[in-house]
Amino acid sequence: MSRPDPAALGPYVPPAPARELTAVSADGSRLHIEVHGPERAPAVVLAHGWTCSTAFWAAQIRDLAADHRVVAYDQRGHGRTPASPVCSTEALADDLEAVLGATLAPGERAVVAGHSMGGMTVMAASSRPAFREHAAAVLLCSTGSSRLVAESTVLPIRAGGVRTRLTRRVLGSRAPLGPVTPLARRILKYATMGPASTPEMVQACARIVHACPRTVRHAWSGVLDLLDLDHGVRELRVPTEVVVGTADRFTPPVHARSLAAALPDCTSVAELPGIGHMTPIEAPEQVTGRIRALVAAHVTALAPAESAVSAVPAVPAEESAS
Repeated sequence: MSRPDPAALGPYVPPAPARELTAVSADGSRLHIEVHGPERAPAVVLAHGWTCSTAFWAAQIRDLAADHRVVAYDQRGHGRTPASPVCSTEALADDLEAVLGATLAPGERAVVAGHSMGGMTVMAASSRPAFREHAAAVLLCSTGSSRLVAESTVLPIRAGGVRTRLTRRVLGSRAPLGPVTPLARRILKYATMGPASTPEMVQACARIVHACPRTVRHAWSGVLDLLDLDHGVRELRVPTEVVVGTADRFTPPVHARSLAAALPDCTSVAELPGIGHMTPIEAPEQVTGRIRALVAAHVTALAPAESAVSAVPAVPAEESAS
């Protein structure tokens, strides 16, 4: 990914992390992690979505890192995490467990926020021991647990078998996205963002999405097509807030309402008027504010005698690259 232009991206330029490390997942996959903010501050863990990277959370990291310890990681095949032949919801859960174990002290609790496939990662991990040890509360942004292709409104035609088949072909395309051109930005804005998205928002999203390798994009599209995590929603037993944009074509509000009805402890559902699928970029203040509120209600900072270093070994990024 080329160096971002601060003039073009404004608050969406990824901030430099305090440290970088590599966690090792259950199958040996190595996951790139960035840690921002004070070491003993209350912790937040961010999981990005399909075709994105840690850069997607730039606005949240920039704000929260002033008084939170923010952990962001690249899903396998995305950003600086190498691709893996294994693409599944089980792998997503394994990876989140590895990140939690590598970055949080034993028994330390954090708010876990997931956008799109990141929210699905949270659902997939909801019954895992490490998740239950470390998750104090959850924010689910623009996500769903099943029927993603059938409910998508990316194609503006009547719901039914024809739309589902065509949507599956579009989302599963192996075609390269190519450079970020004015036409590419218009297409991306229509498909994934609300009509009021600013040029810097669209540019930030386009730069991130176009950097995702097409083989990775295609591989994970198959997982999303067959997604069924309804059982994971029922196992998500911590306080959970749900956020969706009313103009979201990828995961329309019907998904948020279904999640709210199935979650054991849904504390609120927010439908943001005119916002599309990319809620953390399109509505940064609202998303960040909800994370802050969840931390204030459910997370405490580490005591001076405690350490933010996990009992699970992690490899510093400079060593993992050697």
